[in-house]
Amino acid sequence: MARVRWNNTISVAIVGSGPAGCYTAKYLQKSLKQNEDASISIDILDRLPTPFGLVRSGVAPDHPEVKNVQNDFTTLFETDNLPLSFLGNVTVGRDVSLDELRSLYDIVILAYGCESDRKLQIPGEDSLEGVMSAREFVSWYNSHPDYTEIDKAVAKTFSSEKCRHVVVIGHGNVALDCARILAKGCSKSNGLGNTDIASHAWSTLQNNDNPIMITIVGRRGHIQGAFTIKELRELTKLEEEGYNAIFSILPDELELGSTPPSLSQLEKSRPKKRIDKLLRQIANSSSLASTSTNQNHVKLRFLLNPVSFEPSSNPSEKSKLGYVRCERTMLVPQKDNPDDGQRQVAVGTGEYCDIPAQLALVSVGYQGVPIDGLERSFQEETGTVRNLQGRVDSEGPGLYVTGWLKRGPSGIIGTNAVDAKETVAAILQDLQDEKLPLNSNGGTPKLMQLLQDRQVKVVNWEAYKKIDLVETNSARKRNQEQPRNKLPTYDELLKAAF
Repeated sequence: MARVRWNNTISVAIVGSGPAGCYTAKYLQKSLKQNEDASISIDILDRLPTPFGLVRSGVAPDHPEVKNVQNDFTTLFETDNLPLSFLGNVTVGRDVSLDELRSLYDIVILAYGCESDRKLQIPGEDSLEGVMSAREFVSWYNSHPDYTEIDKAVAKTFSSEKCRHVVVIGHGNVALDCARILAKGCSKSNGLGNTDIASHAWSTLQNNDNPIMITIVGRRGHIQGAFTIKELRELTKLEEEGYNAIFSILPDELELGSTPPSLSQLEKSRPKKRIDKLLRQIANSSSLASTSTNQNHVKLRFLLNPVSFEPSSNPSEKSKLGYVRCERTMLVPQKDNPDDGQRQVAVGTGEYCDIPAQLALVSVGYQGVPIDGLERSFQEETGTVRNLQGRVDSEGPGLYVTGWLKRGPSGIIGTNAVDAKETVAAILQDLQDEKLPLNSNGGTPKLMQLLQDRQVKVVNWEAYKKIDLVETNSARKRNQEQPRNKLPTYDELLKAAF
């Protein structure tokens, strides 16, 4: 990174306290240490009273090792000589506008991620009870305060069925996470009670003795699947780890997806080869295994494209989901890419099947949303902010972006570190080239006064630590192994903070 010198303290506001925002703060602070004459003040704003974004509300509760990055982020806020503040419960676009923020700070960095979903755009998606996005479901079982009410919808879909059926649409890691949490959470013998799964979600999943059938579907073949071998392997271990759940794959669907272009794609990817080998082992064992009607069952299906959500056949439940209609697909070479002959698209064959479902989780991608002040730079089709190495030049100097809002919803938590380094490098270069006006009007003190005048209850780091203390209190936990019992509502979070 370039060595930068400036005379006055540079004020920086980062919107979003998830991995993208925290990594950006980390590398800005690191650059400060390398510049002896530099002085910088960083405020991280978040609309939630709690920090860490998807580390807290997106990572599956049975993946505590992934959440450990939260400890590194905590250090950023608790190191005395680092000029970093957390300002939670502040919504940019409601409590303070982006234009106001830019007038108060020299540099504003957008890192608030993706807060919406891509849609399938098929009948029944927005009208039937029991259809929701995987993002909403994940937020529900992770105790995100915006999605506590989903508990009623999930409980209602399972209320009167002898066998509960769930369809998860998508072949990414989030889809497999949802299926796994459902299978584990509904297990009486070992139902995630020792994780930080939301208490309301844990109770709902445990509150039925009937088996659950979970079908994961996607329109392409197994070689095109976006899931990793780690998430796949976890599904294969459900039964041996005591969750009373089996996992199966249809051998015929693996063969249908093994087209010459797919096999060529397979040969070029070592991770794909490992996945293909494991899938075939599962398929072979699935065809030989006997199943019990009392076991939970996870099926991973391929080459099935959902075309509609259909209502229940029960006349009194026509507003509820009854099944997902899917069309069998086949892979054919993409016509507009004749150069390599390897790219394929899934096209319908005219063969249909209906998969029973009281709950359908749509997991076909997250979507970024704009805030006022991004009219010239937000791209609706991708849900991202148009940028050049993190610079949002179309909105004028001093505005930057990082994370999912910069590149789209892809990669792992660590991918945000790469993004952050690039954005920070652009900021340092712009400072060195004197491209930034550096004429902010007050920074933190002026923002705090503005928020106080608007009666916004700002949760600073000390207030968040009070929330943390309540959530980790042994008296709240289901058992001593549970790391924390998250507060599920804004009222409870703010009560703990103040």
